[in-house]
Amino acid sequence: MDVIVSNIVSLLVAAIVVALVARRLALPYTVGLVITGIALALSRVQTDIVLTRDFIFDLILPPLLFEAAISIHWKELRRDALPVLTLAILGTIVSAVVVAAGMTIFLGWPSRSAVLFGVLIAATDPVAVIAMFKDNRIGGRLRLLVESESLFNDGVAAVLFTLALAWAQSPDGTGISPSNAGWTLLLTVGGGIAVGLACAGASIAVAGRTSDHLIESTLTTIAAYGSFLLAEHFHLSGVLSTVAAGLLIGTLGVPEEGERSRLSPLGREFVLALWQFIAFIANSLVFLLIGLTVAGIAFGTLGFRASAVIIGLVLLGRAVTVYPLCLLFIRTRWAIPMRSQHVLWWGGLRGALGLALALSLPPSLPFRSEILVATFGVVVFSVIVQGLTIPLLLRRG
Repeated sequence: MDVIVSNIVSLLVAAIVVALVARRLALPYTVGLVITGIALALSRVQTDIVLTRDFIFDLILPPLLFEAAISIHWKELRRDALPVLTLAILGTIVSAVVVAAGMTIFLGWPSRSAVLFGVLIAATDPVAVIAMFKDNRIGGRLRLLVESESLFNDGVAAVLFTLALAWAQSPDGTGISPSNAGWTLLLTVGGGIAVGLACAGASIAVAGRTSDHLIESTLTTIAAYGSFLLAEHFHLSGVLSTVAAGLLIGTLGVPEEGERSRLSPLGREFVLALWQFIAFIANSLVFLLIGLTVAGIAFGTLGFRASAVIIGLVLLGRAVTVYPLCLLFIRTRWAIPMRSQHVLWWGGLRGALGLALALSLPPSLPFRSEILVATFGVVVFSVIVQGLTIPLLLRRG
């Protein structure tokens, strides 16, 4: 235990140094973390912390999802709910289909493996982009679209992954019928959202009986982790559960300035600061560990050509998601400017959820190692290449 705590402290010290240097050089923080992790791994620095599915799902995802959700205000989300849900639901499906079809046609992957990869890689991670929004003082509708769409498409991708994995593991591909798939989808999504709302509602009800900011913040922590773990225990969507909990607490507990809050004034300020801190710790650990793990990944098993094709397909899938779907709203009040569409496309970075889903694949599954290597490759490319270039896009115009 002492060794693990010592390693965590060492990683956090490295994260602080990276944060200070990145801010001075005006570079994306997450890019610096991944590069530092790779450098530490090449220097043969040993750590007992391993990037696993359980580590990401149980420790990292809940705070990242919850912190993002409580910062989204319901009134703003309601105004743009239609384009957000269109991009998150239909867009995730379109992206997965494009990537899966391309993997089958151009690389000859089996359809089941291609579909699994297409679904899990469709989940975007706005962490790096949102951090850059803050650095460049960009907010408003663009930030809402990026963050909200990512939150919901994470949930959609996680649910679709469950269905795709059940199909891929069936002996003849008929292990799950359309009716069973529909029922599973409804139960997983609806049940997850219900659990999240129930956990958040209970936390807010108890918080309303106290003005102690420490108790109030502890209740939000229970809601964030409790909703995720409870939903996962009953095989529901933990991602959507935590997102629902965060949205409800964000709306009732930490609303916009001037609106009535169910928390005390001090509690509201403390909760927002607490979750920014927890998200910072979670991001620091996961991106450093991504870098540490990437250094040991045998990317040669795929080859340069295959890796380039996979990255190209993921970018194409994202482009087909953003531009045609945004075109649907061009003559409506939900019209999205072309500059914002470019940010939605190039800012669709991949991160923790995609890796967690890839790491959760059974060892006996065909093409598991190829899926894992491809996922790490896409994540590293998106974080480093897209992460380094997105500030230029944000500053244009």
